[in-house]
Amino acid sequence: MPRLLLLRHAKSSWDDASLDDFSRPLNKRGVKDCKKIGTYIARKGLYPQSVLCSTAQRARETYAGILPFLPEAQEVYFTKKLYEAEAQDIFALIKQLGRTSETLLVIGHNPAIEVVASVLARKGQQSALEELSQKYSTAALAIIDFDVANWQAIVPGTGWLAGFIPPKSLI
Repeated sequence: MPRLLLLRHAKSSWDDASLDDFSRPLNKRGVKDCKKIGTYIARKGLYPQSVLCSTAQRARETYAGILPFLPEAQEVYFTKKLYEAEAQDIFALIKQLGRTSETLLVIGHNPAIEVVASVLARKGQQSALEELSQKYSTAALAIIDFDVANWQAIVPGTGWLAGFIPPKSLI
């Protein structure tokens, strides 16, 4: 059964006005939030076999920030297609790159990450659904389980929101 982890990039810095949006790095809070989410992923054993990550600086730094908490054996795909992506673009990438992975981690941007989570997981833990509907904060992680044979069988509404973890909820 496939499991999808949707991680919005961590908080980015606006300190350098000369940088374009794509090139903005993480700020101090973003770096701390990566450690919190990475620790959570490790503590819960939510290890992805594949990672799909935006090539925007803040997304790559988010991946680098959680990487010490992941086992070494992951296939990692960096793609600019996740930057300013629409939800249907992310669906297509998930189906294309999920392949045989049991767990796929996608690190991307809002609003698309939030839309994907909301459209795929219309059922789930009530507290997680409520939190997701309020705000998909930076470095928040949605855990969506599917009762289907493979990634190709995933369609809107077939996911179960097993958890929604904003970094502020972690110590």
